[in-house]
Amino acid sequence: MVDHLMRSPDEAAGNADQYRPISDYAMIGDAHGAALISSDGSIDWCVLPHVDSPALFLRLLDARQGGCFQVRPTASRVLVERRYVDDTNVLETVFRTEHGVVRLRDAFTAGGHQEHAADQEEDRPHEILRVVEGVEGAVEVELRCWVTPDFARQVPEVEQESASVVRWRWAGGEAWLAGSWPLSCDGAAVWSRQVVRAGERLVCVCSDRELAGPSPQAVVRRMDETIAYWQTWAACCQYTGPYRNAVVRSALALKLLTYEPSGAIVAAPTTSLPEEIGGVRNWDYRYCWLRDATFTLYALGLLGYLDEAHDFMHWIERVCMACGTDLQIMYGVQEERDLPEHALDHLSGYRGSRPVRVGNAAHTQRQLDVFGEVIDSAYLYFHKLRGADRYGESLTGPMWDLLRSLVDYVADHWGEPDSGIWEVRGGPQHFLHSKVMCWVALDRGLRLAAAYDLPAPVERWQQERDRLRQAILQQGYSDPAGAFTQAFGSTTLDASALLLPLVGFIDVRDPRMAATIAAIRDRLTRNGLVYRYLGDDGLPGGEGAFSICTFWLVDCLAFAGRVDEARALFETMLGHANPLGLYSEEIDPATGEFLGNFPQGFTHIALINSAVNLKQAESRRASASRANGDTDPAAG
Repeated sequence: MVDHLMRSPDEAAGNADQYRPISDYAMIGDAHGAALISSDGSIDWCVLPHVDSPALFLRLLDARQGGCFQVRPTASRVLVERRYVDDTNVLETVFRTEHGVVRLRDAFTAGGHQEHAADQEEDRPHEILRVVEGVEGAVEVELRCWVTPDFARQVPEVEQESASVVRWRWAGGEAWLAGSWPLSCDGAAVWSRQVVRAGERLVCVCSDRELAGPSPQAVVRRMDETIAYWQTWAACCQYTGPYRNAVVRSALALKLLTYEPSGAIVAAPTTSLPEEIGGVRNWDYRYCWLRDATFTLYALGLLGYLDEAHDFMHWIERVCMACGTDLQIMYGVQEERDLPEHALDHLSGYRGSRPVRVGNAAHTQRQLDVFGEVIDSAYLYFHKLRGADRYGESLTGPMWDLLRSLVDYVADHWGEPDSGIWEVRGGPQHFLHSKVMCWVALDRGLRLAAAYDLPAPVERWQQERDRLRQAILQQGYSDPAGAFTQAFGSTTLDASALLLPLVGFIDVRDPRMAATIAAIRDRLTRNGLVYRYLGDDGLPGGEGAFSICTFWLVDCLAFAGRVDEARALFETMLGHANPLGLYSEEIDPATGEFLGNFPQGFTHIALINSAVNLKQAESRRASASRANGDTDPAAG
């Protein structure tokens, strides 16, 4: 429950420089577009029809110029309770005032799973449903909607189509708003006020397609169908261990980050939420990174979501087939290669954090680790998950030709520098994580060739894999630092070293790895949260702790059999979720404030994987205890 003073109507219309914490937001979406809703019922960010489209509402990035769509009581003091309807992506907000109680439900309409293709055309509208229901007494409710399309670079024409239907038009698009009560235009904004009594309903729909005046019954029916869709989808989750609620919530968040027409999964639905308030580390995350592929497929497969894993694997296959060995680190959701980065200088940024960026220049960086992620994804999907068997697919033919060419490329180029996992802009180095993932590429290529009797230069791959392993062990471990470090010859600690045992490069109990874990816990951890590194990276300013890195530490502790420590750290991270179970990319260890783009898919993937790894570690400990004749389940 949150007790606060609601923003005034003028503030909601974007006329005051006031921002909500990032953690105040919930996400809704339809696996095409997405929106973020604050605790006072305001949609402050919305991208339609695609997650990488220009924003329709963007008060999140400019409180004065950015539009919003707010539904809220007019009372100045309101108690707010929020939750997602059980096992859904339907947001429910209860507003309690001195005169009564109203309930607001928000959702995008959602449908069933479809087969996908790169050139699939969209033919359905994208609709945001908002349903207000009187629960007790009588509450005056206000609606305000201010559309600022194309990142507020265009001023739309506003047309009142009828008493309850309004259309905005601009070059390249349009938006419609229809309600079950009269709407009034006030310049570019639309507003309405209505008293809602117990048992009464008000509804409104915002869409990118033409709308007629909706009946409350029709909108409530679509809302009920959307709830049923999400609950059916969530019921397919095969995870039954501890922390299931957090796992299911993360799976639901991940589903919202899926771009249904192609199967791509974006890193986050936002751009330019800062890694440091007032700083310049503001990036566009509305794209699909190949780096996330292995962890994503692992999470989806473990939970039983093979349709989504299948779609994502084929997205990877298509972009790789088109590029060959000229792999980029990221692509657009429709498989675009060109993602030019530019600043929207007219926007003030979240809490003054500028520049606001669109596009991502890191797509031009050379990062050799992506070869390992792609080949490991194929190994996981075809061999470990047996996902291809369900769809009658085979690894032979063009797919193996592609994978073989990628492994050959790694065999030829692993000794070259690159920009590394963190996409630093300070120049190429021999980053440890990149070398380890090149080792993974060679190792998984050999495993696939052996498992399926596929043609490959096995002897050469083995030689290069062994040479690379020796180079990593000799140059990647620093005696002065007492740990595996960020780059060959460096003494800088980097949390990506925690991935070494997770990808099978080294046993987690190896003294060098144990020392690395201890060093990271001692020197990169603050209040239980792990920074990715500390030191110069070619950019001004600082950042928070990286949420995924803390989950990697949970995994290492679990793999090492340090189950109690792993569980305690996992529960620390659960405590840092926002009240709706969502995470941003980073967290300030001192304050718990969310930083970076939100919600971040990789963080939720890491939570799922850590929950599974922790469950498996606890099972191993219980089995060992039984084998030793222990009766205390906590023994070990």
